[in-house]
Amino acid sequence: MNGLIILDKPAGMTSHDVVYVVRRAAGEKSVGHLGTLDPMATGVLPLLLGKYTRLAQFFGAAEKEYTGTIRFGWPTTTFDAEGEPTAESAPFTLNLEQLRKLASHFHGEMDQMPPVFSAKKINGVPAYKLARAGKEAPVKAARIVIHDFQIIALEGDTASFSIRVSAGGYVRSVAHDLGKMAGCGAHLASLRRTRAGDFTLAQAMTIERMRELAAEGMLEQSLPHPRTLLPQIPSVTADEAGVGRLRNGMAVNLPEFSSSPLVKIFASPRDLIGIGRRIAGTLIQPMINFG
Repeated sequence: MNGLIILDKPAGMTSHDVVYVVRRAAGEKSVGHLGTLDPMATGVLPLLLGKYTRLAQFFGAAEKEYTGTIRFGWPTTTFDAEGEPTAESAPFTLNLEQLRKLASHFHGEMDQMPPVFSAKKINGVPAYKLARAGKEAPVKAARIVIHDFQIIALEGDTASFSIRVSAGGYVRSVAHDLGKMAGCGAHLASLRRTRAGDFTLAQAMTIERMRELAAEGMLEQSLPHPRTLLPQIPSVTADEAGVGRLRNGMAVNLPEFSSSPLVKIFASPRDLIGIGRRIAGTLIQPMINFG
């Protein structure tokens, strides 16, 4: 099965767990997700299936949108509710207006220190594996962009928020750093991803619904139409002779006049056979060939 599926990941599952579930339901070994979600988090998790996993490189580093809650007075080792409380806690005394003033500092381009318990690689090893083994995990600050960060409401020691952040940004670190600024520590209590790049919750299906569709033999038909994927890359349909040449690695003249450097090549309305690179004019050379 080739395609892209957008799931609403439930809490308590790792992104790898979801990949395993999709493999079993779809009967497809090649499955990969487009951006990890922590086990505690829920929401939009896009996955590529079959030969479409080779398209992952074209989706690039997409910004994400989230909603969630931050609990103040309780910093943790992992910066979220799954970690152990640290000894740095203090009473939370700020009101909503004061908290919003602090949150306004989290805007624009900045250096952010990732959590030690994260998937950041250190000499090829995820930082969380080193941290769990009691070894030093010297993570380095990363340059990120926070496009928008709003404190929506405050109830007791827990604030609800929305945030839009560039790829590579950790919402857990935002919660932790805001807690330090508040003078009492904080951790991310809950998180829901509402958008990942072009993919939104409105397009997502639950794992239960995916399993139902797979059991009915209707899953592939329920996936987004191949021509809607990577909308920044135009589509063109090749004739039978052109398809044969492309599948043999040869360049072909195709009726595509946008001047885009890359082109999605179809053999029929739904049969995506690969991605082509424009050589000159309408001469297209296969870059990724699904065969």
